[in-house]
Amino acid sequence: MSVRVLIVDDHAVVRSGLRLLLEAEVDVEVVGEAGDAREAVFETRSTKPDIVLLDVTMPGKSGIEAIPDLLKEAPEAKILVLSMQDDPSYVREAFGVGAAGYVLKEAADAEVIDAVRHVSAGERYVHPALGARLAAADAQAARAAEEDPLSEREREVLRLLALGHTNQEIAKMLYISVRTAETHRAHIMQKLRLTSRAELVRYALGAGLLAE
Repeated sequence: MSVRVLIVDDHAVVRSGLRLLLEAEVDVEVVGEAGDAREAVFETRSTKPDIVLLDVTMPGKSGIEAIPDLLKEAPEAKILVLSMQDDPSYVREAFGVGAAGYVLKEAADAEVIDAVRHVSAGERYVHPALGARLAAADAQAARAAEEDPLSEREREVLRLLALGHTNQEIAKMLYISVRTAETHRAHIMQKLRLTSRAELVRYALGAGLLAE
């Protein structure tokens, strides 16, 4: 049974090259093409592909922004992002909204076919060099979170709490709801394993937040 692929790219010459590449494989069938996100949604609805081979940079809505719309039309489809962007943040963003694979346009033809097969089999696929950089970036982020587990907004709330402001005052100062201020406070106490305002003030002093 053939893997049914929809090609989405705003350059006709790229779509033609991908069609030739994919249709040279006996187990792959190209069921349609689209030049932008709107066309991609229409083609996905009408062809119900197994895989959407999706460019990131397109006029109007980007490929990554279009992923939720495509999956809404064909929930069983796998989205394989084909991009010139080799920044790990793009990979993380694509997977975050439902992509199953990410391969660079500079990849060899054999790798594109390999990516299609991996994704078709229900596996995730990331360009090898990108995968290594993504792992390194994640490890760095984990180390940073371990050293300082608070977000920028949480540090701001912590400083105001340590200065003696109430949740209501903090909400007004930061233009957030009282409930949000209370949530931030609860997260701060939980992350730092603090149980009292006195401990919170000591932490803020030690972190140099009251000198800001």
